Amino acid sequence: MIVSSTGKTVEVALVEDGKLVEIHRQRSTDQFTVGDVFLGKVKRVTAPLNAAFVDIGHKKDAFLHYTDLGPRVRSLQKYAQLTRNNKIQTHKLDKFKFEPEIVKTGKIDEVFDKRQVILAQVLKEPISTKGPRLSCEITIPGRYLVITPFSEAVAVSKKISTSEERKRLQLLVESIRPKNFGVIVRTAAEGKGVGDLLEEVELLMAKWKNIYEAAKTAQPPTKLLSEVDKTTGLLRDLLTPDFSKIVVDDQALFETVRQYVTDVAPKAANIVQLHKGKRPIFDAHGITKQIKSSFGKTATMPSGAYIVIEHTEAMHTIDVNSGNKMPSQNQAEAVLKINMESAEEIARQLRLRDIGGIIVIDFIDMRDAEHRKKLVTHMRRAMKNDRAQHTVLPLSKFGLMQITRQRVRPEVKITTAEKCPTCNGTGKINATILLTDDIERDLNFIMEARPKAKLKLKVHPYVAAYLKRGLPSLQMKWYMRHYRWLEIQADNDFPVTTYKFYDGQDDEIKL
Repeated sequence: MIVSSTGKTVEVALVEDGKLVEIHRQRSTDQFTVGDVFLGKVKRVTAPLNAAFVDIGHKKDAFLHYTDLGPRVRSLQKYAQLTRNNKIQTHKLDKFKFEPEIVKTGKIDEVFDKRQVILAQVLKEPISTKGPRLSCEITIPGRYLVITPFSEAVAVSKKISTSEERKRLQLLVESIRPKNFGVIVRTAAEGKGVGDLLEEVELLMAKWKNIYEAAKTAQPPTKLLSEVDKTTGLLRDLLTPDFSKIVVDDQALFETVRQYVTDVAPKAANIVQLHKGKRPIFDAHGITKQIKSSFGKTATMPSGAYIVIEHTEAMHTIDVNSGNKMPSQNQAEAVLKINMESAEEIARQLRLRDIGGIIVIDFIDMRDAEHRKKLVTHMRRAMKNDRAQHTVLPLSKFGLMQITRQRVRPEVKITTAEKCPTCNGTGKINATILLTDDIERDLNFIMEARPKAKLKLKVHPYVAAYLKRGLPSLQMKWYMRHYRWLEIQADNDFPVTTYKFYDGQDDEIKL
């Protein structure tokens, strides 16, 4: 895991066997992430969609479908209402009286009214024109366990190797779980004793108590519980003995990560390292190079074969091509080899780009039924490490493979093609030699409109050098005229004729 922090943005890259398989980005200004719990207000109930639109403070109302309410939604909302009215004095549910469960075929208007205040959790982040998606089945995840209020069920991960271990964990968790709280036992709990699991239950119950305390005085829309930051969340979900290195380039974040790893796996604390080189961390570990080579429309493999990824509104399509190195002898085996190599690259690309929804793959045609069966098995094996829920269907009679993959976050899109910095891809440029006049005109306007704001000007390095040249320079002349210093910053990504003003919070000043 390679973690790059740039103040407002944290980027996390996961590398397996030297290959970049996932990249995650989180801005400190993000309003919420998957797992956050909100006290929201129903804006409208739409019977034809059997859904409600809920205000949680986002620019687009969140979407709550009837199927995401959960059978105990009436109990959850009763608890929220009684808490807000100070009629419940504890976060525990020992004496709480459950409401009847809702039926699976019911209607949303039988459960919620307009302007009703509800407790809900973010299930999916906003994607494209859609707002966030909510669920009323609250889950509070930890390293080993996930607790679910208003439930009695105990479920154990099927990925735990033996039935004896699953049975042991089932009995152990049954004995320590709080009353009226369900528990999901995660794969990482394998081999753990009662002390570790009881400590985690207490930690998760403390989070539930935080929700209770916040709900007593909160006015909707309000966030009651924040999911952990992206880095810690990934470590919580992914950290296994297979991890050989975690490298962080920020001292404060390094301390946080090291402390977390020390708490959950003391023997692995030494795998956390602080990057001290002069080169950016992503450059030093080859991440930048892999990003630039992996996010184009075409991805080429060592054999010379390549895949073409196309995106449409309804689905994603992937075409497999052999390139120009197809051997003439034993063509069937060569085709199988190319398809198997392509399957591995496609599985990596789905994780890397976080592509969700329907994916249709056009592999090179294979007539041998055994080869087709091998390819499907290989694809399922290649996607085994993918945490998103997915289904891989056998090849159709047209030779197409269909995959559905859970869509939780917006797809990762990184543009690798660059536009001409002067014409911006139009083929036309403005014939101006009076750029400094334009800058000075806008500066005068901003100085009057924002008399106390700190100002920064970003320009091409050539322009920055010109503005600072001489004694007195233009920068000094502007200071003597306005008695306010303008910071000038060179940016290699700016075209020569482009300039932008920013305030003290690094927000662009639009004119």
